[in-house]
Amino acid sequence: MAQHEPPDVGARRGKSRRRQGLGRGVACALLAAGVLVAWARAQDATARLDDAGQMVVDGRATPYLIRHLPVNSFPELPAAIQEQLNARGCLIPQTYEAHEPENVVHASLERAGSSDWAVLCSVKGTVSLLVFLDGSGPAVLASAPETERLQAHDPSGVLGFNWGIDPATPEQVHETQSAMRPRPARLEHDALADSVIEQKTVYHYYRNHAWTMVDVGE
Repeated sequence: MAQHEPPDVGARRGKSRRRQGLGRGVACALLAAGVLVAWARAQDATARLDDAGQMVVDGRATPYLIRHLPVNSFPELPAAIQEQLNARGCLIPQTYEAHEPENVVHASLERAGSSDWAVLCSVKGTVSLLVFLDGSGPAVLASAPETERLQAHDPSGVLGFNWGIDPATPEQVHETQSAMRPRPARLEHDALADSVIEQKTVYHYYRNHAWTMVDVGE
């Protein structure tokens, strides 16, 4: 014989289920709000690292914007290198076309299979190209004021940062030398591509305990 719950028990359980549903909805809303707040704070903190101003170009005041990221935006960097960069006060400048963190490079720059890093480090308006070979202290391959590394890139006329670095495999460098006669031998390990966006790329190469520039026939 079927047993029936008193009407008030079913009602209480229905109210309990509704309260549980409301509780989950409130928790989800609070979680979403927390994520949005954290994202907004991160965006605000990043914006405070940007450098905006004006400079005279062809006799006219021209605005510029240089975006920077803190060292901790690159968790793949070894802790010892992060410490050295932070001790210098480094920020990592981003090119105007960046869609993800850039200008930190991991490659085999000393020899085949080595684990080396290159970083663009901006301190008080000056950018330096630093290279850490297999955990050693940095070598400075180039340095320039940030305002010398700007160019127009969209209809707004706002200047953006145009200095970028990337790893270059022996195959990639050899391809850039395809028009050279005689064509140079393939490199033994990675080079470091040092580029002015949409203009020119040079290749730094470490050989015989010294840095050289790779001849690509340009």
